Amino acid sequence: MLAVKNLRVEFGPRVIFKDLTFSIGDKERIAFAGHNGAGKSTLMKCIGGVLLPNGGEINKPKHHRIGYLPQEGIHIKGISLYDEAESAFAETKAIQDEIDRLAAELEDLDPRSSPFSDLLNKIGELELRLDGHDPARMRPKIQAVLSGLGFKHEDFERDCGEFSGGWQMRIAMAKLFLAEPEILLLDEPTNHLDINAQRFMESYLHGYKGAIILISHDRSMMDGLTTRTIAFHHGRAEEFTGNYSSYETQLVERKDNLRKQKVNQDREIAKTQQFINRFRAQANKASQVQSRIKQLAKVERIQLDSQDAVMSFRFPDPPASTHLVAKLEKAAQQYDDLIVFKELDLEVTRGEKIAIVGPNGAGKSTFCRMITGEEAPSTGHHELGPKSLPSFFNQNHADELDPDLTVIETVEQIQTRGSKMTARDVLGCFLFKGDDVFKKVGVLSGGERSRVALVRMLVRPANFLILDEPTNHLDMQSQDILQKALIDYPGTLLIVSHNRNFLDPIVQKTMEFRPKEDPRMFAGNLTYYLDKTDAEEAALNGSTATSPASAPTTKAPQQKGPKLNPKERRKRDAANREKRNKILKPMQSEFERVETTISELEASQAILTGHLESPEVSSDPEQLRETTNAYEKLAKKLENAFSKWEELSAQIEKLEAELAV
Repeated sequence: MLAVKNLRVEFGPRVIFKDLTFSIGDKERIAFAGHNGAGKSTLMKCIGGVLLPNGGEINKPKHHRIGYLPQEGIHIKGISLYDEAESAFAETKAIQDEIDRLAAELEDLDPRSSPFSDLLNKIGELELRLDGHDPARMRPKIQAVLSGLGFKHEDFERDCGEFSGGWQMRIAMAKLFLAEPEILLLDEPTNHLDINAQRFMESYLHGYKGAIILISHDRSMMDGLTTRTIAFHHGRAEEFTGNYSSYETQLVERKDNLRKQKVNQDREIAKTQQFINRFRAQANKASQVQSRIKQLAKVERIQLDSQDAVMSFRFPDPPASTHLVAKLEKAAQQYDDLIVFKELDLEVTRGEKIAIVGPNGAGKSTFCRMITGEEAPSTGHHELGPKSLPSFFNQNHADELDPDLTVIETVEQIQTRGSKMTARDVLGCFLFKGDDVFKKVGVLSGGERSRVALVRMLVRPANFLILDEPTNHLDMQSQDILQKALIDYPGTLLIVSHNRNFLDPIVQKTMEFRPKEDPRMFAGNLTYYLDKTDAEEAALNGSTATSPASAPTTKAPQQKGPKLNPKERRKRDAANREKRNKILKPMQSEFERVETTISELEASQAILTGHLESPEVSSDPEQLRETTNAYEKLAKKLENAFSKWEELSAQIEKLEAELAV
């Protein structure tokens, strides 16, 4: 459907990538992976037509549309929210307007005339095109998407210019979802979404009819959605089958295999070079020496990438705290007519690690400012423990940095003596490498400034950490570093985030905020909280919980059919039994056979992996080549088997849902 051929992009002397070639098929789900600055967003801009490459070409069918959602920079004004969303259906409206115009002309023509007949045929063709767009579903679909992304019904007539930057991105996302382009490009789409909007987005994308290319640092979303990964590293791109976690496993395996192959190649080259050096001066060996020189010249040397240093970060040892870390008692907060809290009671005790979740505007950030004492409640009482030493990371703190200081000066200014890591080492953990640390803060992007503010907060000794969306501008490696540090952190932690994969190993409790309701505490991590709230919603609706991936969130509410009489019900049940016996059971049997095949292939793959690691095979180039080829063929079979497994799983789930009606 889309083909990238020999693409080259460079900025001055720096080559982002060259000779980049790959293709994207219909309905594919592809992740772009790689560290920040590797070229993921640059390539997405090229595909989206925002940036012209320096060489190569990007080809797609003429009728295919590409929709691109950037990380930031969207600002819409001068049009209502609903009208902006409705503009996604511009083609549908244009067809309807043309039908109305031709219908008006038809009234002035003689029904027996040729022009009347021609015009009638043209109207018929347009109506057929209109049927494909289903205009009757426009309004309910617009309402469903806007509501799913967190907009209230009273927002629909507001001017788009009244919404903040994060909500502007949601408006752009809603319009893209409604337009349904054949190729959807999403660059960090979860950055501005709360947990409910994120779950809606994931649900929508699971049922999306077109192809999706995704850049995200949310591992759980990538794992649940993508089926192929294109990874960027040192100006090259490599393709991997499977989701993001599968890519990480394959990447380690590839590096290990390549390292073994290089060891063997270096050994063979050394032997050949030794022969050449030894017999170069002997006339009777001249032909053999020349043959080996030519042989050596033809060898394509295996190059290993310089290994990224495996870095780790450890918080400065926090001072001891009392059992009571912070307390709010009958605390209320109000801004003019806006009531955020009425009577909030909460005690935070030593060593607790709590996730804070809820929709935007529910009071999470206000709560964080109140619990640290940065903002006093309107009424009620706030108390910090006598030995509590809080440290608060807020996205707004990035705007308070001195623009004239360098990155490293900004951190060294706050870092205490005796720290286990230098400022430069800590900055390296969070994507500031080499000369990046000498950049002035004033020239940094918003995301870079936010990372500097995060590092400043992390190097300051504290026994009470409050983090507001700390992972928004971190790549996977930096997230892993921060996650491990927070797991080992012995102090008390409150963290606002909706990144389930990041939060689950860290927190023991989840605090939920909802507008106009008292916060609730759940005795478990984010997955536990989501399971509990799903069960509550299911009980409220009188049905079993529906997973986000299968929830029909984007469809218009379906009307219940007329009640069947006993004869009609028996007829329907008989048809269902026939479908179950003739279609579902054979499909389930095939599904079991595919599962058995996958188990057998995985066992064989494990055996081949053992062979590749054995000294006998790794030291014999011929055996190594044969075993590597066998491994690659087996991996392809396993990939096909998993594809078949996923296809059958989806078909069985759909059929069982139909038969359950």
